[in-house]
Amino acid sequence: MPQHILVTGGTYGIGRGIAEDLAKDHRVTVFWHRTEPVDLPNGVEARQVDLRDFEASAEAVRDIAQDGLHGIVNNAGALAQSAVDGFEPGPVRGMFDLNVIAPAVLLAAALPHMERGAAVVNISSVNADLPPMGAALYGASKAALNVWTRGAAKELGPRGIRVNAVAPGAVNVPEAPRSEELTAKFADLKALGRVGAPDDIAGVVRFLLSDAARFITGEVIRVSGGYRL
Repeated sequence: MPQHILVTGGTYGIGRGIAEDLAKDHRVTVFWHRTEPVDLPNGVEARQVDLRDFEASAEAVRDIAQDGLHGIVNNAGALAQSAVDGFEPGPVRGMFDLNVIAPAVLLAAALPHMERGAAVVNISSVNADLPPMGAALYGASKAALNVWTRGAAKELGPRGIRVNAVAPGAVNVPEAPRSEELTAKFADLKALGRVGAPDDIAGVVRFLLSDAARFITGEVIRVSGGYRL
């Protein structure tokens, strides 16, 4: 029976690329909130879940995981502006709820249904180390996710459950590609001379969920094409 993987934010961008890749040989459930699923591949089930509603999202995880859950990919995230001048805390609170608290809620709900060999992959960002102008607290939320990744790995290691993160750099997604000018500017900052695509991230996620990565936990792996080396 194919292993069951949950991908949050799995109907758009990087998350959709991850879900499509994993669906080749896994059973995949995607959680979505605003971007309705369109033409998802066979083997992918979609559920509308607001991950900021912690009680509802925990119940959704318990429901889909009744027959076991091999992996969670915490991809759903938000970016809120947080310039020092005119700072508004409301959107930033919501961003931290989605980027940091929601992954912890989902994992806690899923743990009774996860066995040794299961794995969690959190989608972080290079902005955890390189805060963007006017949105430094987005970088802070991803830095917090990285620290939680390492802490959860330490707690769950004795249970044989691994927790890692992937930190993409600039990635062009089919639904909202950057302009040619902006794409070229980002490409110039990368050692490989191009921006990323969803499948660049999906391949690393697949590896971290697999038994080939059985001795890797607590790591944050940059997948950025050599951004700002």
